[in-house]
Amino acid sequence: MDYRTAAGFILTYCTSWHALKQRAQLGAGETLLVLGAAGGVGLTAVELGNVTGATVIAAASTAEKLALAKDHGARYLIDYSRENLKERVMEITGGKGADVIYDPVGGDLFDQCLRSIAWNGRLLVIGFASGTIQKIPANLPLLKGCSIVGVFWGRFAEREPELQAANTRELLDMYTSGRLRPHVSMSPARRSAGRPAHACRPARHGQGHRGTVAPIFHRRHGDRGEGAPREVRTSW
Repeated sequence: MDYRTAAGFILTYCTSWHALKQRAQLGAGETLLVLGAAGGVGLTAVELGNVTGATVIAAASTAEKLALAKDHGARYLIDYSRENLKERVMEITGGKGADVIYDPVGGDLFDQCLRSIAWNGRLLVIGFASGTIQKIPANLPLLKGCSIVGVFWGRFAEREPELQAANTRELLDMYTSGRLRPHVSMSPARRSAGRPAHACRPARHGQGHRGTVAPIFHRRHGDRGEGAPREVRTSW
């Protein structure tokens, strides 16, 4: 595994694998809806859902992002900048709704997710990329018989390190066997403080990056080991 890939692998894939495996207990044959499906964690959720044997619905804000999600295993695509999320999910699932919903976006889309979830469904709260932490109408989980499940990978790794280590080994096995294809959308060279933040700034205004942004740190002239790193051993 090269350094570009390794820079974001653990954070993005471990977040999604913990979410889908431990928190949602996603099973083969279930329907998985992924919001922000071309983002760093969203794209990994698409891949891992596909590996698990679930039917993956990718939702994103542009056709370009949806094309990337399709290339990584999504079967159905929803452009929520043009389409009504709830209506499309219900159409795709024949009125049943999605069994598991992976939401790193939050905001107004969260309400549509609650209204398009299946009976006994699990809605995973991953983050709030929209910038808005949604308020939850408590009557909807009651009427839907669904669960709203928080996902905090950092706390999980801290409190259950052995289980986290097992997850990492499983992910590395998937990677080495070719079942996972990490996508790094850009690698800004960090030659001065602030440049990576500047390079990532569009994500704060809803434009977003596709896949993972991996900063590359260059050594100063004369430092030992100057030059591009070769690889990272996958032996965690």
